[in-house]
Amino acid sequence: MSAEITLFVNPTAGSGRAAHAAQPAASALREAGFSVRSVVGGDAPDALARLRTAVREGTGAVIAVGGDGMVSLALQALAGTEVPLGVVAVGTGNDFARAMGLPVREPARAGRLAAEALKEGRVREIDLGRVGGVAAGDGVRGGSGGTWYGTVLCSGFDSRVNDRGNRMRLPAGRFRYDLAMALELAAFRPFPYRITLDGGPVLETEATLVAVGNGSSYGGGMRICADAVPDDGLFDVTVVGDCSRTTLLKVFPRVYKGTHLDHPKVTVHRASKVTLEAAGITAYADGEPLGPLPVSAECVPAALRLLA
Repeated sequence: MSAEITLFVNPTAGSGRAAHAAQPAASALREAGFSVRSVVGGDAPDALARLRTAVREGTGAVIAVGGDGMVSLALQALAGTEVPLGVVAVGTGNDFARAMGLPVREPARAGRLAAEALKEGRVREIDLGRVGGVAAGDGVRGGSGGTWYGTVLCSGFDSRVNDRGNRMRLPAGRFRYDLAMALELAAFRPFPYRITLDGGPVLETEATLVAVGNGSSYGGGMRICADAVPDDGLFDVTVVGDCSRTTLLKVFPRVYKGTHLDHPKVTVHRASKVTLEAAGITAYADGEPLGPLPVSAECVPAALRLLA
């Protein structure tokens, strides 16, 4: 392993927290005997291009400092490589870190744990989702291999909430998505979906949302795929059926504890390949827009080496 570690920093994440969080992370790595270089891009395409260059030239690990968006960028450069990823989670949602049991908004502790994992060789191999379909290959994250994600691909009501939440500046954290959800309810309607699991027969259903989880949560701790395990080779596909506004208001608050899964309107499937078709719906993965449905996703086992 190279003794040089790459800090991948989003200086704007968490209202500037990432820029400050990079300092204790870098100190912890240097105290453990590693040299540190930082990669900071002018924008997302530039940051990803610089990170890919760093990985290609050789680095012992990449430590993403920021939120889920920064982790998502890092996945595009690291998926399928031997270079491990560490996370210093100081963004808004931090769902990747939550799903992997990593510290959230504790940059000094996260930096120390990453340094210890590197010294002791503690690496966990986890699955990633890889998305194809209309949106695959488009935008910053796409390419010939599609778009990689670590937590949840969402579509339907939740993706509309995500879209609205991403446009809002206040409030911060999970409360932003709570407010976005309340606002989206005004225009709520179920969507006609066509869902294909592992190449089987097409399931046609009216659904409020369909979430394809490699990890358990999105939106700052909403455990929409609460039982998802990121190293079992399978997605948890949560389908929330045709609900009234009243039912949705009762069910959605339970998402934070994952107790919504026992509601009669909620069905969970497990599959390694999923295709979603529906008109007028934008899909999101790791909180980032993919594009309109249809999309296809496959669970790729052991696609990422994570500093445990």
